[in-house]
Amino acid sequence: MATRRSRGDGGLYWSEPRQRWIAELTVGYRPNGKRIVRKASSKTKTGAKAALDRLVERRKEGTATAVGGLTVEKAVRDWLRHGLNGRSASTVEKLTILTETHIIPDLGARVLLDPKQKNELSADDVDAWLAEKAEVLATRTLQDLRSVLRRSINRAAKRTKGIRNVVLLCDELPVGRDGRRSKSLTLAQAVAVLATAEAEDSTYGDYTVVSLLTGARTEEARPLSWSEVDKDGRPDATPPIPPHVNVWRSVRAGGDTKTKKSRRSLALPGRAIEALTRQERRQGRQRELAGKRWHELGIVFASDVGTELDAANVRRGFRRILKLAGLEPRDWTPRELRHSFVSLLSDSGLSIEEISRLVGHSDTKVTELVYRHQLRPVIQNGATAMDVLFPDPAA
Repeated sequence: MATRRSRGDGGLYWSEPRQRWIAELTVGYRPNGKRIVRKASSKTKTGAKAALDRLVERRKEGTATAVGGLTVEKAVRDWLRHGLNGRSASTVEKLTILTETHIIPDLGARVLLDPKQKNELSADDVDAWLAEKAEVLATRTLQDLRSVLRRSINRAAKRTKGIRNVVLLCDELPVGRDGRRSKSLTLAQAVAVLATAEAEDSTYGDYTVVSLLTGARTEEARPLSWSEVDKDGRPDATPPIPPHVNVWRSVRAGGDTKTKKSRRSLALPGRAIEALTRQERRQGRQRELAGKRWHELGIVFASDVGTELDAANVRRGFRRILKLAGLEPRDWTPRELRHSFVSLLSDSGLSIEEISRLVGHSDTKVTELVYRHQLRPVIQNGATAMDVLFPDPAA
């Protein structure tokens, strides 16, 4: 009885259309995972077998593409499994989706260390891959993809001698497609949204009011607790302490705010105090209706059973309010309440230094970079001072 050939030694089959025996051998894989196949043929099975043996021998000699070793796919999966400790579940999910969608299908079969350098990942491979992705992805997503690949190979290089992190050679990131530019409500739109949110008399309505009037990030407003809210303040203190909220937590891993300066106390405008008062009364009614189903977590903007709202809940509630206010819901996201806060303050003449402190940025450079479309384009302070010092004689 004929013995079966070992895995990797190729195969023989009869081609009826060609009326010949075909020898076929996989000699490697392309960056997208597709096999690289070498074929030979003969009129006889013996001749095809001899041709297959020659293909195997040539592969061993290195004249065909080498296979094996640590692949990009293995390195990336290892990094996803062990390199994201302490990251939030949403971050892990986002990076996993990017990996499964863009890295593994295109580069997963490339080898990180191949002595014959026939199937080894090269800087040219990475450059070509990023250039291709730039046609369909935003620049920010390209940055994330390159970061995942770089960190994955770096982790592998620390454990396997000889691996070069070729991603470090790809310092020129191509410009991707324009992402969706954040925008802000005009004063008239903000007035309409506030009126609608107050009239709707719901948790999402009062969430919208407080978020717009304080500039809190959506990740800071969702876990806000009653212990961090002071609706009365201390007018008898020296200096007086106004009604305020302490923005000390977020939904990030560990509950920390985005930066140290993001931990801040924000004075509450009158309409925000009214919104929090309504929400406190509403929550009392919800607690009674829920009974034993209520979870006493002390969260201000909680669900009907006291649990924290997730991003999807807030997005749906916010868009319902926008629709009632006469705006197109699909054009807006909750984070643009913060952009609107910055824009409206800038239009009112507040300095960028004060705005930076209110939104919890480490310095004004961050404010200028993130909210450059919301800040007043013309700095008028210098011109105003010069007009006072050197008035127009003709005026």
